[in-house]
Amino acid sequence: MAETEHTTQAVERYLGDLAGEGPSAPIVRALLERAAGRLEWLCGTLLVRNYPRLTRPPLNLQAQEMLSSVIERLLKAMREVHPTDARQFFALATRHMRWELNDLARRLDEQTRAVELHEGLVRAPETSGSALSPNARRMFDAIDALPEEEREVFDLVRIQGLSHTEVAEMMGVSSKTVQRRLNRSLVLLTEMLGDLKPQELAAETTTPAHESDAPEHKRRHGP
Repeated sequence: MAETEHTTQAVERYLGDLAGEGPSAPIVRALLERAAGRLEWLCGTLLVRNYPRLTRPPLNLQAQEMLSSVIERLLKAMREVHPTDARQFFALATRHMRWELNDLARRLDEQTRAVELHEGLVRAPETSGSALSPNARRMFDAIDALPEEEREVFDLVRIQGLSHTEVAEMMGVSSKTVQRRLNRSLVLLTEMLGDLKPQELAAETTTPAHESDAPEHKRRHGP
């Protein structure tokens, strides 16, 4: 966790410099270079746990090449959006990671359907070969609709698989606050997705049991 804290402190310092009157582009580039290790780990975690179809042919997407696209997105976004602390920065990065993966999943679905139509094959159900099922799309739309604090906690805990302690340290709040926001997010999602079966909701949004139940020191692969 020491390295994570060090990265967070470095991000805070760059963001402080960004608030000054000097040129912002060099600071943003230095910030993204310093945070690249943490961002690549987050890319890999989100990719493998929630979009495994994209890691297989024909895309064979890897965290490192995904990181390049996310860095490009952040370079553009931070011309207009200036996070004030590490919490806001990583929340911004997470949103762009999910948008990048959603875009790739949609393009893959469109290509698959085009091939099926061209070959005269019967169209398979969307969930059989799609990187993102209709239910998953609904769930991610619902997650995006959550209030900012609840959305960020849900992303970090239930999607990226961080512990409550890690999230609390990253956000600068107590573990009880993390739990309260997570509970609130689950209540809101249940209201928005009440027609889905509980097992469907759990399958699409929770960290696999073998990952979430593992001791923390075995689950930490981040920089």
